[in-house]
Amino acid sequence: MKTFKLLVIGMLLFFAGSVQAQISVQVNLGTPPQWGPSGYTDVQYYYLPDVEAYYDVPSSMFIYFNGVSWVRRSYLPSRYRNYDLYNGYKVVMSDYHGRTPYTHFHEHQRQYARGYRGKEQHNIGQRPDHGYQNDRNYSKSRSYQKRNVRNDQGYHRDNGKKMKNSSENRKGNDKRNK
Repeated sequence: MKTFKLLVIGMLLFFAGSVQAQISVQVNLGTPPQWGPSGYTDVQYYYLPDVEAYYDVPSSMFIYFNGVSWVRRSYLPSRYRNYDLYNGYKVVMSDYHGRTPYTHFHEHQRQYARGYRGKEQHNIGQRPDHGYQNDRNYSKSRSYQKRNVRNDQGYHRDNGKKMKNSSENRKGNDKRNK
């Protein structure tokens, strides 16, 4: 009986040891957005030089200066409503892990001025296909696109005037410029 108890205790300790070995700690910093640069899965912040804002990956929030203080929002300010996150450059802030990346804003602003482009980036995902990928106004808001689309008869939706197609416009401009 004594050996049976020892055998059971030994098996319990063996299984308890193997169960502990199978426990793993995984820290998920958040899912990067589809427009984020590929190859950086465990980064906390991106700096967006064109809009002088940060993106906090774990919280899916933009951090920007609203004129008074730094704020965290799920959207960019209205002045950037036409900004295309898929085409904009993202500086990966792999060396910063605090809560206030904007403490180094002047340094980032100087190092990555508006229009900054570093090495070529590829997005994690593809732009959602809404049928506008060949439209130069694709990054504009949906309401802008709806207002500026001609109907089947070539009439502009807002003013009802007949619009010429782009090749006719070019011909007309060429004649006037001569």
